[in-house]
Amino acid sequence: MAVNLQKGQKVNLKKENGQALGRVMVGLGWDPVENKKGGGFLSSIFGGGGADVDCDASVFLCQDGKLLATEDIVYFGNLAHSSNSVRHMGDNLTGEGDGDDEQVFVDLNAVPSQYDKLVFVVNIYQAKERKQHFGMIKNAFIRIVDDKGKEFCRYNLSENYEGMTAMIFGEIYRYKGEWKFNAIGQATKDTSLGDLAKRYN
Repeated sequence: MAVNLQKGQKVNLKKENGQALGRVMVGLGWDPVENKKGGGFLSSIFGGGGADVDCDASVFLCQDGKLLATEDIVYFGNLAHSSNSVRHMGDNLTGEGDGDDEQVFVDLNAVPSQYDKLVFVVNIYQAKERKQHFGMIKNAFIRIVDDKGKEFCRYNLSENYEGMTAMIFGEIYRYKGEWKFNAIGQATKDTSLGDLAKRYN
């Protein structure tokens, strides 16, 4: 049974039998808030004429908690880390539909030993130019699924993120040789992936 996490809660990435999880899928999801202008059925289909909120999920592979190279950012422009231990499945431009909007596959056993933290972040593409923010999306979550396709844990981000343009969803980190997950849910006003990355320099 999947564990529903609260903000700041940490969980060991271990199965019930104590065996460490190896290959996992990290799913991130969100839905656009329905545009109330115009209302009606057609508005719900076509988004009421406003531009879709394009959220982009990325992963920072950190050494001693620091992001040391741009090659250690896995995102829609760099879908796989050089170690092939972290692979991004590609960009979802709208957030429409049920389930995960973007997925990242992680082979925890293959993550090179110098990396101690994988940070999962989401930013809104061209947020400043489009005048968009996280108050325009709802039902945001991050979840971890094991190699059998079973959901291991989930964190639903339920706060009001009005005016915020980026989000640190959570992190997988090593502690005493074991992998853990930390539900962070920290919203920021960073307007680009580059600005978000600077937090870990």
